[in-house]
Amino acid sequence: MKNFMKRLSIIILSILFIYVGANFNPSMAQTPQQLYDRAWKLINTKYVDQTNNEQDWNRWRHKYDEQIKTDEDAYVAIGTMVASLNDVYTKFLNPKEFKEENESIQGSLKGIGVQIGNRDGKLLIIAPIEDTPGERAGLLAEDEILEINGESTKGLSVDKAAEKIRGEEGTEVTLLIKRKGVPNKSYTIKRAKIEIKSVSVKTPKYAVIDDRLGYIRLSSFISRNAAEEFERALLDYADKEGIIIDLRSNPGGLLTNAILIGDMLLDSKVIVSTVDRDGYKETQRATPNILSKQPLVVLVDSGSASASEILSGALKDNKRATIIGKKTFGKGLVQEINRMPNGSAMHITIQKYLTPNGTDINKKGIEPDITVEITQKDVDDKRDPQLQKANDYLVETLGLTPVAAQEKAEAENK
Repeated sequence: MKNFMKRLSIIILSILFIYVGANFNPSMAQTPQQLYDRAWKLINTKYVDQTNNEQDWNRWRHKYDEQIKTDEDAYVAIGTMVASLNDVYTKFLNPKEFKEENESIQGSLKGIGVQIGNRDGKLLIIAPIEDTPGERAGLLAEDEILEINGESTKGLSVDKAAEKIRGEEGTEVTLLIKRKGVPNKSYTIKRAKIEIKSVSVKTPKYAVIDDRLGYIRLSSFISRNAAEEFERALLDYADKEGIIIDLRSNPGGLLTNAILIGDMLLDSKVIVSTVDRDGYKETQRATPNILSKQPLVVLVDSGSASASEILSGALKDNKRATIIGKKTFGKGLVQEINRMPNGSAMHITIQKYLTPNGTDINKKGIEPDITVEITQKDVDDKRDPQLQKANDYLVETLGLTPVAAQEKAEAENK
């Protein structure tokens, strides 16, 4: 805990807070028109693309002056204005949506436990959260959601889709899923309170990991406790020969967590650089106080996004870890959360990030050093060839004598 707080105090001095409060007095009432105008100003001054998707942003300033009468009018007008940027990550959250987001950052929410996104007009599951109804039902990264409760998702925004999927604990939602290589299938899933556990050191069922290696599953960067949980796991593995860090189906979260964790594993090396709308480049470098020098393997897949790509990109470019799995999702943008009057908020893309080698991974992803696919047959047969490859690679690289751990694993999984 002491080490974590020291790192946090050092890094906070050197980074831009991505979760911020806009400069307003919460006690001052704002008219719906003023709310709209504040949203316009925030984008005008902060949005990463100065051309605002090659349009004259001034045309939106007074577009709805005669039409905005209520807060709901303002929400619709802001949503329409923001949609013109064609950036699914820049968005307006009404008070209810912002409250739900805060709950997820604090570590809990109600729903089925999946992160969703939009790619090429398709509503996709970026990743199911570990040990949630969505994961237990068999939902996978890259699944396309065709329908929610019998209603088509065509043209549906990510926010609206999330609103339809969430609901009271104990109620059900039905998703029609399209998955490559198999017929479309409906999943009826009971909603629950989702406790977001960022770190697990439990060996996945049916997997075989050498006792001399450590395994850390980092499922999300969303929780404010993610970096602290990771540090505890890292310290517990101080006596291990090598460590496997599993970032598969990790959709990202807070930038600070990615930087803090990178700082634990990199000795004075560059973690990430961010570039804003004016071309100003800010580089985040690790402190000299490295926590682990053990050889690392990082597992990634198409559900690894955002903060997962920052961390895996930093470890790859600095030759600190070997990356195994599939190419990552490709989200290289940083959003700032701006609190607004009436309990609402604006997510605004304010920066793009570059890996230490200067790679812009947005829409491209991080390529693994060793590509390993997981087939449907692997899933059916309860095999994990990516994790097995990570184990075998470290055992071979470290020159360890292979241990026959199969009987032990089978006994534990009975």
